[in-house]
Parts: sequence; structure tokens; C-alpha cells
Amino acid sequence: MSKVTVVGAGKYGSTTAMRLAEADIVDEVVMTDIVEGLPQGLALDINQSRPLLGYRTVITGSNDYAATAGSDVVVITAGLPRKPGMSRMDLLEVNAKIVKDVTVQIAEHSPDAVIINVTNPLDHMTTLAAEVSGFDTRRVMGQAGMLDSARFAHFIAEVTGADIMDVEALTLGSHGETMVPVPSQTKVGGKLLADLVDADAVESLVDRTRKGGAEVVALLKTGSAYYAPSAAAAKMVEAVIGDTGEVMPVCAWMSGEYGISDVYLGVPASLGKEGVKEIVELPLTDTEATALSEAAASVKEKVDELHELDLG
Repeated sequence: MSKVTVVGAGKYGSTTAMRLAEADIVDEVVMTDIVEGLPQGLALDINQSRPLLGYRTVITGSNDYAATAGSDVVVITAGLPRKPGMSRMDLLEVNAKIVKDVTVQIAEHSPDAVIINVTNPLDHMTTLAAEVSGFDTRRVMGQAGMLDSARFAHFIAEVTGADIMDVEALTLGSHGETMVPVPSQTKVGGKLLADLVDADAVESLVDRTRKGGAEVVALLKTGSAYYAPSAAAAKMVEAVIGDTGEVMPVCAWMSGEYGISDVYLGVPASLGKEGVKEIVELPLTDTEATALSEAAASVKEKVDELHELDLG
């Protein structure tokens, strides 16, 4: 029996659970949260859409991690979302305590699971989940580049007027200020982005992509994005469950690829049932390669700050 757990029944978590159920790729999706009744009520509501949309996957809502036992994949969405004016790093200490507690429960109940973390600050919380779980680093990854690349593609389609299905966009690096959009690997209808718009337009697109999450937060005023993020997380889960080997930009542990080691960073990786099967090294421009190295250094610096926290 195949099972995926989503930790956190907020908008991000519940929408991820719903997307996975509707994909009909597992027998059960467990949604767990500390708020009594919340995951149960949402699960009941979503389950009642099964005959209307024609899928069999059952969602179980629970406040007890025992219900998550034996999960193949666990998606961590638990944590506080950003508020207007708040950076991802402002969330570091409060979310670190949450992710630590969650990961302890995951490791106890699903010791063979693949963990996909989406809690911010992304790179640092993914590092923490790997350290606390003790899992092989290939079985712990973060969702970042999938979302950022989708945002990049959307903005490109807006500016160029292209069909969104004709846009191939890629972002690497950190999920945040040191994100590295990769114009050299970004195409529209098979043509390089730089051949369609001028350098200033490319830089504007890159800048808006880096600030894509903050733009949504500022507009919403009372929360953060969850429709596109949940779609990105669900795509990653589908690749793991289906053992597809599909290459996706994810936050993965670096072991010398791109000349970078000992840090979680956004890079293209082939995903399968064991998690990250292989990191794919693409030809980058000197500017892009330098930006990726700078992103790695920035993440390492913040991870040092993480290690200085007293998480109990």
C-alpha cells in the first residue's frame, strides 16, 4: 500500500494533499496537523469530491503521527508563513524548532521515507531535516527550483506573449535573495531568451523572479503563496512515487557537482524512489557559475547561524 504524508494542514499543506489525491498515484494521503479537527475536517471535505472527480486516493486527517507510519514520501509544510516585510530568514529560529520536532516524528514512524521539505527558509530547513533524521542525504530534499522556475516561466510568457507551454525556464541556487535564474538554459519556442528580449528585459525578469514570493505576500497581506508551491511539491512527489527519473530543479545535497560541496543547494536532479538519483551538471556561463558558488557560500553562512541556535 503506497502512502504519502503531508505535515501541516494550512493552505499549502491541504492544497498539496488535495493535488496528490486528485493525481490518484497512491492509495492514501495522510494530512497531519497539531490543530484538532482541522486535518480531519479538510480530509472529509476533500474525500467527498472523489466521486465527482473520479479518483480513488483516500485522505486521512490526523493529529497523531502514528497515522503516518510507513509513508513512502513525507512533505513538510509545517511552519509559519511570511508576512509582508518579513524575509525568509526572519523565520529561521521559529521554524527550525517546528521542523526539528516534525522530523523526529518522521524518522520514528517512517524510517524509509523520502523527505521533501518546503518550510522556509528552505535551504536551511532542508539541512536541518537531513541532520535530525539521520537519513541518507539523497532521501532529503527541498522544493525550491521547481516553484521558482515556474514563476520565471510565467513572467517570461507575460513579457514575450508566448504560449506558456513553449517556455522552458530554469532557476538554481538558493530559494531567496541568492536565487540564480539561468537565462542561458531558458528558451521560448526553442529560442534562447536572450535572442528574443534585450539584456535589460532579461534582468528585469530575473529580478521579478527573485522577488516572486514577496510579490504574492505583499498582495495577499495575510498569507503567502500556496497554489503554485503546492503544484511544485506535488510534481516532485509524483516523480519519487513513480520512480520516473525526471530531472527537476530541487534543493539537493552537493558533493562536488558544479565545484560545490557540503551544502544543500538548488540544482537540476533526477528524482526517483530513493530520492535524488543524480545531480545533473549543465553548462553554465561564467556569470551563472559564479552566482551559484556565491549562493552556496551564502547558504553555508546561514547554516552556521542555524547551528548556533538552541533548539532544545
